[in-house]
Amino acid sequence: MDRSQEIIRTSWIGIAANVLLAGFKAAVGILASSVAIVMDAVNNLSDALSSVITIVGTKLSQRPADRKHPFGFGRIEYFSAIIIAVIVLSAGITSLIESVKKIFDPTEPSYTTTTLVVIVVAIVVKLILGRYVKHKGEQLKSDALIASGSDALFDAVITLATLISAGVMLLWGVSLDGILGALISIVIIKAGIEMLASPVNELLGTSISADFAKQIQKEVSDFEGVHGVFDLILHNYGPDIKIGSLHINVYDTMSAHEIHGLTRKITMQMIERHGIIMTVGVYAIATGDNRRAELQTKVMQTLAAHKDIVQVHGFYYSEKENLLSVDVVPDISIHDDAAFASQLTREIQPLVPDMQVAIVVDHNYSE
Repeated sequence: MDRSQEIIRTSWIGIAANVLLAGFKAAVGILASSVAIVMDAVNNLSDALSSVITIVGTKLSQRPADRKHPFGFGRIEYFSAIIIAVIVLSAGITSLIESVKKIFDPTEPSYTTTTLVVIVVAIVVKLILGRYVKHKGEQLKSDALIASGSDALFDAVITLATLISAGVMLLWGVSLDGILGALISIVIIKAGIEMLASPVNELLGTSISADFAKQIQKEVSDFEGVHGVFDLILHNYGPDIKIGSLHINVYDTMSAHEIHGLTRKITMQMIERHGIIMTVGVYAIATGDNRRAELQTKVMQTLAAHKDIVQVHGFYYSEKENLLSVDVVPDISIHDDAAFASQLTREIQPLVPDMQVAIVVDHNYSE
């Protein structure tokens, strides 16, 4: 079973659990002639909405690529997660408003044995369901499932808080209903904002983790003929596909045929292991006893010793073009790239007084 099938299967379990719980509440409500319990059963049916949204979003995300969307529809999953996060956020805000009302106008709860049984069953079912769905979401890296599971857990916590406040009221005559509800509502609102942030950041283009960046760099560095990996950039087009690019250092003695074979092996490994459609650029390391190799050593050492430079790469020298170019990655303290490039150009220019010097300021796109 692939990832999408697992997400859909988990969502169907969520729908089934909510429908069964709604059926149980409706049956008890009808037998006990309780309109409140019957209405709560209807509310449980609406709780299945997040699972329905997850299923629809997952199915839509699996649509094949077309001319207008050459990278597919994987990002639809992020929209599903956003919708569910908004539902959780709305529930938290509504709960907070009602809880504040109860603080200023407390009411004494009235529970029968029947309603207590229904509440306990609902809490148990929601806790089990919420933990299961959230765990599967984390396992499958599905923001929509994580949000759906969290929604079920919050339902259980709110119901549990109501039960606890009712017990305190009945035993000691102290009303905590509004206070507990307000505190839990604030937690739900905070969680809703965090749930919203994850898919929104993915759509905006969040940086990849430093650990994943190091993993990619190590895997590429392990290829024979690679002597450095730079300029790693990745864009998410859904959980299953990423578009990326990087540069590798190779000796200038390699033939075009050898470079072609090397980059082909790298791109194949990236798609097989990580689902990354990777473009591989090449930087040539000057070898031998010549002016290009001599200048390369001097320029790289001069720039690497600069306190505001994190990395130096991409050295290029051409007498024919009368050009010397090199890329630098500055420290985060540098905010004016143009001024910094001009400063470095003045430092390097004396090494090649009759040539054009081009300093390219790069940036680190991982965390």
